[in-house]
Amino acid sequence: MGSEVLVIICGLAAAASFGTGDFCGGFATKRCSVYSILVISQIFGLALLALLAVVLYEPIPSCGNLLFGGLAGLFGTLGLAALYIGLARARMGIVAPVSAVVGAVLPIIIGMFIEGMPTVVQFSGLLLGLCAIWYLAGGGRAASVHPSELGLPILAGLGFGFFFVFINQVSENSVFWPLTVARIVSITMILVFITVRRYKIQVPRNSQLLIIVLAGIFDAAGNILFAMASGLGRLDMAATLTSLYPAGTVLLAWFILREHLTPRQWFGVAIALAALILIAS
Repeated sequence: MGSEVLVIICGLAAAASFGTGDFCGGFATKRCSVYSILVISQIFGLALLALLAVVLYEPIPSCGNLLFGGLAGLFGTLGLAALYIGLARARMGIVAPVSAVVGAVLPIIIGMFIEGMPTVVQFSGLLLGLCAIWYLAGGGRAASVHPSELGLPILAGLGFGFFFVFINQVSENSVFWPLTVARIVSITMILVFITVRRYKIQVPRNSQLLIIVLAGIFDAAGNILFAMASGLGRLDMAATLTSLYPAGTVLLAWFILREHLTPRQWFGVAIALAALILIAS
């Protein structure tokens, strides 16, 4: 099996995992505070990553790899904070697609400088992938966009994009420990923020706790799968495929919660399939 096929498999698996984690986290927020969900899910994700590092006997990586993991955790947390603040202050139909597209565009640009230009057909697939991300995340509505609404989603996208870039710098032989460091940095920043703002962490019920644990596990699995995808192939392809995660969220909402997908989201699914064909060619 070629490396590009493995990149597609791992990238799509990462997207599915992130999308499932977002669905579980979003579902849990209906009955529990978002900060409680963030802390608890991140802790269980940390436990999974550390356990895999120990069980698989992954050697302790160099300080450079640990540093990249810490930077990934820093930017990922900043992106997540900007996303949640943006969702609270602005329209979700603008915040979600802008942050998702910016989070994919940044690794594409950096990947071209690091790894060179992809083929014309693959580049066309990447452009189609960006369009798919936009529509899947709820973009493309006719309502006008005010410039003041773009600051936080762009900041969130930059945070997610740099997370992809720094995780890509981790060597193929060191995945779990750098991701563990990233998760430790993330949890520390969230706890500092909660302490400064004097927010309270709620103890969820058993049924809610299971959903929150699943959110943390799927999020950690998405990190692992993206690291594998970027290690096997090009950063731009891995980031674009992984950024299709809104498809997993909306499809689960359609299947489990019986939420209707808009024509724009179905259009995004169709574009995503076309993009996959071009990227794989």
